[in-house]
Amino acid sequence: MAPVLQLDGLCWSVGGAAIIQDVSLAVGEGELLAVIGPNGAGKTSLFNLVSGLIRATGGRILLDGDDITALPPHRRSGRGIGRTFQSSSLFATMTVAEHVELAARCAGVRRVTASDVAGVLARVRLTGRGPDLAAGLSHGDKRKLELAMLLAPTLQTGGDRARLMLLDEPMAGVASEETGELTDLIRTLHREEGRTVLLVEHHMDVVLGLADRIAVMHHGRLLAAAAPDAVMADATVQQAYLGDAL
Repeated sequence: MAPVLQLDGLCWSVGGAAIIQDVSLAVGEGELLAVIGPNGAGKTSLFNLVSGLIRATGGRILLDGDDITALPPHRRSGRGIGRTFQSSSLFATMTVAEHVELAARCAGVRRVTASDVAGVLARVRLTGRGPDLAAGLSHGDKRKLELAMLLAPTLQTGGDRARLMLLDEPMAGVASEETGELTDLIRTLHREEGRTVLLVEHHMDVVLGLADRIAVMHHGRLLAAAAPDAVMADATVQQAYLGDAL
């Protein structure tokens, strides 16, 4: 079986400067792969390439074995790639329920009932919060709503379209008392619902508590990709990143 996501010699250059350099990486079905590295290592650029916000200047991106390198973002979304961002991009004057309905309709779901929305909100532990305005949510609950929006396309008749979830620093701005529940929610979506997740996160306790494997980026290159214990014990990784971060 082909990996859910495969990067084959992926490159991205701007004005002659190489930002992402020859990255080859595979993400298996139901795997949670964490991507770590110092600021400027290329982690978000990698996410932008996979989600289609920027176009690769070299290499290929394969989804379920199909080459999607040239597909625009909306076509990748239609193939099941969902993405969150470091900063929440919710609509302050819209309710929680309206966000979920909007995400579902943008994904092509023709009929969205109140029961459908409630079911998605229950999966992200926002039961009863449908009428609340997004502006009034805590940072942790905003992150939950973003996850709900990624799950909204699963209401589409004919299958689950949340194929690959790209979570870019989901703990950014989240209060320490909320990180535990948010981490547990991501773990549930990954392990109990079988979601394939690509996660960028600076909180190493979160990474080590969630990741099946860890990929380390440094100066736009893939430095290592292995089980957490192996990565933590790698002297090159420690010198490049972990030694300064822990």
